[in-house]
Amino acid sequence: MAQAKVLNEKEIRKVLLYIAAHKHAARNRAMFLLTTNCGLRVKEVASLKLANILTSEGKIREEFFLSAEQTKGSKGRTIYLSKKMQEELQNYLSIRFKLDDLLAVTYTDTSRALFPSQQNNIRGFSPATLAQHFHYLYRAAKVDGASSHSGRRGFITNLANKGVSVRLLMELVGHSSMSVTQKYMETNPTQLRASIELL
Repeated sequence: MAQAKVLNEKEIRKVLLYIAAHKHAARNRAMFLLTTNCGLRVKEVASLKLANILTSEGKIREEFFLSAEQTKGSKGRTIYLSKKMQEELQNYLSIRFKLDDLLAVTYTDTSRALFPSQQNNIRGFSPATLAQHFHYLYRAAKVDGASSHSGRRGFITNLANKGVSVRLLMELVGHSSMSVTQKYMETNPTQLRASIELL
């Protein structure tokens, strides 16, 4: 089976520009960035609840736990949110609920989907529907060859290119073996040339 395309920075910008110009921009931007900036699978994005992201004080968590049911395989994992990603989620929820302070949201049912769909406001997207949604976004943004796994693959490749070890990447994305993580990493001539300059 062919590997998902790794998105470069220009392609990520193209997708974000397309998202910004269309309906549900804050929601779609946050969903997309969770794949590119946190390495989440589309299934995991679809499974997120408000309770995963919000503390009881209405703040965005620095990290949260995905249960085994939310991930692929039999074990859960911790997701770490950068400051930038925390701000993205804060912005999205502020727009969604029309509130600057999200404390009031914690008094409601936080087992609701973080990302509601037009069909289902409580449960949100199914993994299959969200995968189709990503396919449509990439096609509409004219990013050829991208799939719902492209953001995750790009997350791994981009961090590897910045020197993050395979061991750490394996933990971040919840792979059970290094060899699986290494299959996600794409090398390119620029990277190969830069590596020999280290000598």
